[in-house]
Amino acid sequence: MKFPKIHTLKEIAYLVDCEFVGNDDFEVHGMNEIHVVEPGDIVFVDHPKYYDKALNSAATIILINKNVDCPDGKALLISDDPFRDFNKLTRHFRPFQGTNVSISLSAEIGEDTFIQPNCFVGNNVKIGKNCVIHSNVSIYDNTVIGDNVIIHAGTILGGDAFYYKKRPEGFDQLISGGRVVIKDNVGIGALCTIDKGVTGDTTIGEGTKIDNQVHVGHDTVIGKKCLIAAQTGIAGCVIIEDEVTLWGQVGTTSGITIGEKAIVLGQTGVTKSVEGGKVYFGTPIEESREKLKQLVNIKKIPDILNKLK
Repeated sequence: MKFPKIHTLKEIAYLVDCEFVGNDDFEVHGMNEIHVVEPGDIVFVDHPKYYDKALNSAATIILINKNVDCPDGKALLISDDPFRDFNKLTRHFRPFQGTNVSISLSAEIGEDTFIQPNCFVGNNVKIGKNCVIHSNVSIYDNTVIGDNVIIHAGTILGGDAFYYKKRPEGFDQLISGGRVVIKDNVGIGALCTIDKGVTGDTTIGEGTKIDNQVHVGHDTVIGKKCLIAAQTGIAGCVIIEDEVTLWGQVGTTSGITIGEKAIVLGQTGVTKSVEGGKVYFGTPIEESREKLKQLVNIKKIPDILNKLK
């Protein structure tokens, strides 16, 4: 998430009431999670296990809970609770904006786009040309939808990320300030849920078709011309490359990559990153031929045991 203007390190430290290490006028352009940071971004880290990863990331401002040696060209924001203060920044730069109308006055809707009854279109939403948004679709703030997109009834775009920190008093949510971006010629079925990014974008690539009752987690990027069948659940921060097919009831873990033109058969649990151009099946996931051989061999076990008696 980029800020509307460039801020100084001193200004950001004042917003979250913390100390800093670096020049007062060190430039701060935005904030992001570690997997999408760029120079000028703030990243937060609150566990020594991940200090090196954060300090050596592309981020140039590290919101951290200990004063450590700072790499050249970078700055520190020293906080007793980086998670809390990252949320403070999200609330400041991307605050919740309520509305009492079905289609926000700040929404931009393209020519020949139809929005059916009982839809909600939030603040700063952009919808392209020749789209059809069927009834009871909710499109949260800052969502971007391209041209020739069809979204069926009951789908929700832009819900919060499922991202929590466990504290003694319960779970503390990491506030979501990102977006959902739907490219041209995408089709989305009924009753789908696509969560926005924490600070970046959850993206559905051009020409991808999504069946009914599919969930897409925060910051996931789905490529071009993918097919995703009903009741599939895709976790956060997943990369699905172009022309991938996921059949019904596939589930994935977070932070993995599914390679270009891979085919994942129904009810598979994608427990790790997999190469493109192959067919996969089973939990844990394996190439389908190997998994099916294993299942055949398992069926032979009773006969083998009987012969040994």
